[in-house]
Amino acid sequence: MVQILSIQSAVAYGHVGNSAAVFPLQRIGVEVIPVYTVNFSNHTGYGAWRGPLIDPGQVADVITGVEERGAFPQIDVVLSGYQGGVGIGDVIVDAVQRVKAANPSALYACDPVMGNAKSGCFVAPEIPDLLRDRVVPVADIITPNQFELGYLTGTEPSSLESTLDSVDLARAMGPSTVLVTSVERPDREPDTIEMLVVDDSGKWLVTTPLLPFKANGSGDVTAALFAAHYGSTKDAALALERTASSVFDLVEMTYHSGQRELRLIEAQEFYANPRMQFTAQRVG
Repeated sequence: MVQILSIQSAVAYGHVGNSAAVFPLQRIGVEVIPVYTVNFSNHTGYGAWRGPLIDPGQVADVITGVEERGAFPQIDVVLSGYQGGVGIGDVIVDAVQRVKAANPSALYACDPVMGNAKSGCFVAPEIPDLLRDRVVPVADIITPNQFELGYLTGTEPSSLESTLDSVDLARAMGPSTVLVTSVERPDREPDTIEMLVVDDSGKWLVTTPLLPFKANGSGDVTAALFAAHYGSTKDAALALERTASSVFDLVEMTYHSGQRELRLIEAQEFYANPRMQFTAQRVG
């Protein structure tokens, strides 16, 4: 059984951060140790929310308590996502180092949440530089969208070739595995969107229908499922296919429901038994 230490935000209402990642992971048989970085009433996309940003020292105390229970040697993946403040980056990097000291085969999967092509950056101004300079270099897996990939590498990926070039630059920073979400190259098939994964064994692209809908938290589910599938199989193409299948069905179900928040619970069979309706094509 894969065990994941997931250091992310939490919301009471809706599904983002750990509140999006934990249940799908549990549904595929992963033992999750969730550590919360914020405890908000809802995600910030609503424009108003309540609740605290948890002090980095308190987050570190929780992680130390987990370590004191003897959990670190059994942790296979450390997962992080949205970082609400600067101090949490140091806490995550320190946790990764301690987990890897206890289990040298453990992986660190970082979702470098910064923004997207439509909205631009929506995190605190200092977060992108923190991610680029201090967090991403110690990651084994990163899961940026195409916009975030461009920021991390100082490029403007557009075509498949330029996106692959940007991935090469990202891998040179430290991560061996890069999953790029929301790839929108000009020459793709109409009404489609793609995901691209690159690791030491190759490069694969998967194409899914583009739904006219943005679901907050879908990226968190994507990062979590990919990290778990890759951590258990070390097969980038298979992890991509499983993740794309599950997330597409989750987002499609949410779209047809007419609801704003992910139908995370209703879609649970799509995580446990993905339909595998998309095939990853080797592109290098």
